[in-house]
Order: sequence, then C-alpha cells, then structure tokens
Amino acid sequence: MVERKTVAVIDGQGGGVGKALVEKLRPTLEKTVEILVLGTNSLATSLMLKAGADLGATGENAVVVNVARADVILGPVGILAADAMLGELTPRMAEAIGKSRAEKVLIPINRCGLHIVGLGGKAFNSLIDEAVELTKNLLAEQLKRGE
Repeated sequence: MVERKTVAVIDGQGGGVGKALVEKLRPTLEKTVEILVLGTNSLATSLMLKAGADLGATGENAVVVNVARADVILGPVGILAADAMLGELTPRMAEAIGKSRAEKVLIPINRCGLHIVGLGGKAFNSLIDEAVELTKNLLAEQLKRGE
C-alpha cells in the first residue's frame, strides 16, 4: 500500500502566496499526495481551497495540530516568525511550524521584515516554481527512503 503524503500550505492575509502554490502544486503532484491548506484567516483558507487543495482549516489550533502530521510545509518565510503577517501568525503557530518534523519550503517575501540575502532578486513566479519543484523532490526522496 502506498503511503499518502501530506503537503501543508500555510498562508494568511489575502492568501495569494498560498493560492499560487496550490495552483502550481496540484497538477504536478500524484493523487497520493494530499494538499492541506492552513489559513490564518478564513479568506486565505477559502482562496487556497478554491485553488485546488484537498482539505483546509483555519486558525491557530488548526495550524498547531496539522503541522505535526505534514511531510512538507510550504509558505512565506514569515510563517516561522511570531506575530508576522500583521499579527495573524501567532507565536504558538510559529513555534509549532518550526518544531514540526516536516521539511519546510519557504518563499522569501520581505513584507514580514525578514530579508534573505543571496537570492538574486528572482521574480515571484520563479520563486513559486522553484518551491513546487523542491517540494516534489523532497517527497520523492522521502518515498525512496520509505518514510
């Protein structure tokens, strides 16, 4: 039996980053991969679900509970920073995401006051494509190792 993998996409505010990730992920991933979206607000969750996610949940407890079962977590880099996204990303969420055993694929968006050097100023769509490709490779490696 093939183990079902879970990719958690986390976003807040308007949900645009999460939406773009789900739109690119869904057609490229096997059906054995579940895309679970976790929004810091209902607008973000709704937008990501409409983009093609399998499941979605909203709020602090949903994030804390579900990142523990994810194999890969995707989102803007701010999901690791307490009080990011205009305060929508709580310290408890950031801690749970950081402590999750999941691989983390982060989009370097500087709106949270976090600046990542050495990225070469790539365009947003290029960063989304890179995140999707890295996610596919991480899932393939996990399956190869029997995780």
